[in-house]
Amino acid sequence: MPVVREYVRNGFKVREHWRNPAGSSKQVMLLGLFVFAAFVLGSKPMGGAPGEQKPVPESTVYPIKWPGWDQPVVRPQPTVSYPIVIPSTGNGR
Repeated sequence: MPVVREYVRNGFKVREHWRNPAGSSKQVMLLGLFVFAAFVLGSKPMGGAPGEQKPVPESTVYPIKWPGWDQPVVRPQPTVSYPIVIPSTGNGR
C-alpha cells in the first residue's frame, strides 16, 4: 500500500497516511470474507451424531512430593531489632 506523505490542503495540514491502491476494494472485501469464514468454520465444535455422548478425558494430574515435603521450613528471623533510618532526598517522595 502506498504512503501519502504529509501535505497542506486548503490551509489544513493533512497527516501522513496509508491509502489502498485503486481497484483493491474487491480484494480487501474477499480477504475480509475469507477471514470471517475461517473464524466461523473454525469455531464449530467437533462433530458427532446428535445426542451422542463424547468421552470425557481422564485426569492425568498426580500429587508431586519432593524430599522433605512433610517437614516444616524454619522461617528466618530478622537480625536487626532497631529501626533503620533511610535518608530521604528531600523532595517529598
